[in-house]
Amino acid sequence: MPTPSVPLGLDYTHLRNDVLLNISTFLSRRWSNNNKTIIILTQDKMPLAKIDKNQITLPFLNYYLGTSFQQYRQWRVGLWHESMRMHHSTKVLSYEHAFGFLLNTIETKRVEILGLQDWEGMIKEIVFNEGMSWLSRPLLNSIYGKSKIIEAFSQYFLTGYLKGELYGNDLEKVKKASSFANEIVHDAIKNDYHTEWIERQIPLLIKMLELDALTSVAILAPRTRIIGLGMNQSDLVKQIEKIVRRNIKATDLDRTSREIIEGSDVLGEFQTLLKESKKTENKGYESLENFGLSVPEMMDVDPSPIYDADLIRKVKAKFRDWRTGWIERHDVAGEEFDPESYVEMLPKNFLTDLKLSIKTKVAILLDHSSSIEHVELEYKRATVALCEALSYLGIKFAVYAFSTESGQVKCWIIKPPNLKWSATGARRLTQIRASGGTPLAEIYGLLQPIAKSFKPDIMVTLTDGEPSDFDAVREMVLSYRKMGIHMVALGLGKNLNDAISIGHNLKYLTYERSLAVSRLEDIPKKVIYLLRD
Repeated sequence: MPTPSVPLGLDYTHLRNDVLLNISTFLSRRWSNNNKTIIILTQDKMPLAKIDKNQITLPFLNYYLGTSFQQYRQWRVGLWHESMRMHHSTKVLSYEHAFGFLLNTIETKRVEILGLQDWEGMIKEIVFNEGMSWLSRPLLNSIYGKSKIIEAFSQYFLTGYLKGELYGNDLEKVKKASSFANEIVHDAIKNDYHTEWIERQIPLLIKMLELDALTSVAILAPRTRIIGLGMNQSDLVKQIEKIVRRNIKATDLDRTSREIIEGSDVLGEFQTLLKESKKTENKGYESLENFGLSVPEMMDVDPSPIYDADLIRKVKAKFRDWRTGWIERHDVAGEEFDPESYVEMLPKNFLTDLKLSIKTKVAILLDHSSSIEHVELEYKRATVALCEALSYLGIKFAVYAFSTESGQVKCWIIKPPNLKWSATGARRLTQIRASGGTPLAEIYGLLQPIAKSFKPDIMVTLTDGEPSDFDAVREMVLSYRKMGIHMVALGLGKNLNDAISIGHNLKYLTYERSLAVSRLEDIPKKVIYLLRD
């Protein structure tokens, strides 16, 4: 069987979280035979069933190692295991201390054996998951102390192998404890014992491993363990073949291993979910294309480079009061007396509640001409921070951008007015490359039918301030103003002097308000201040 040495890197085929929630809810209720099961998706938390609450917490797909399809398969097996816990277990403890970790590990094997009696078709997916998880398991040589014993037990008990070296007394302890744990599983299944009975056996297992029940256990996402180890497809093939030899009676080892790696049983399901994700991504964009606007089509792009979490946090913090719509200010008269300021003999002893408001409908046009090419990444980050802030403030807004592609002017839809801001908009923005001139009048002409329909209170144009045709831009700006739209421009300068020059240019284009910035991180707060009454 060929063993290509293809890296197990990430790709960016995208499954929307709402689609994952739908399929996981359906599968978990079917597998667990519990129609009350609720799925919760959370970042970087291992799969965990909360039986008393009928909840299963699952990580996002990027918790796992591999391509999107490989990640989905591992995620799906994790969902199956937790669904089996919901069906066959009575409690799940925290993995973060030795007692809970050992109980949950033994229960994993028990519910897997019981689950396969009803769901035999999962065996190939479980083998695949074991092969992938083995690649991300740490080498025992890199772990020390009690953590090494716990990891060694987990490896040997669940797989029959150790990754790395374990010597002398430690090796004997782990083998003896694993044998005892297998007896626990066997007796529990044979006699129909449940979680409470297994829980009573854990103190003896802890004693055999010479651990403390409260020994801390570090839980790391599989993808974080693999960094720098250079695992590839050939490693996965070898591991799958090893597991197949041990666990499956296969007459044709190569064919069985190939079938497991290809995952054809699940591939159709995955492709259906991808189509559903793309259908949902494009919802609300189709009709806008009829106006001559374009939609960036690729959804397998990574938007993370244009997300500046620190900038987004700062912008949101700046306008936190605006989200509530009110702010208190000390004054010489007001609705409420502040005794503390009076005692301190401050001149303003009264509190006044001030209403903060922003125009509720906004259209934003982004210049992606070649003049912003040198700051394109920072420009996009500032735009994303602005959109996050507008969404945070509950403002209805639309975002468009223009550039030149293959010699043709394009006006791109980043976010239509009827959809919420999400990673979809960021993915579309990521794809647009700064190129060409600034045909601002032509773009205004393309957007005019949309503006008549959406009727924004304000239209904000982020531009280099040097349009191809000044006179045509002036005419278009005036036509928008006649529709009752307040036209605002924000110039983008390379430095302070350039910003001042652009500011002068904008004054001649008949915008109602205009200003220029040389620091791109100032864009979000400048725009939002322009939206104030």
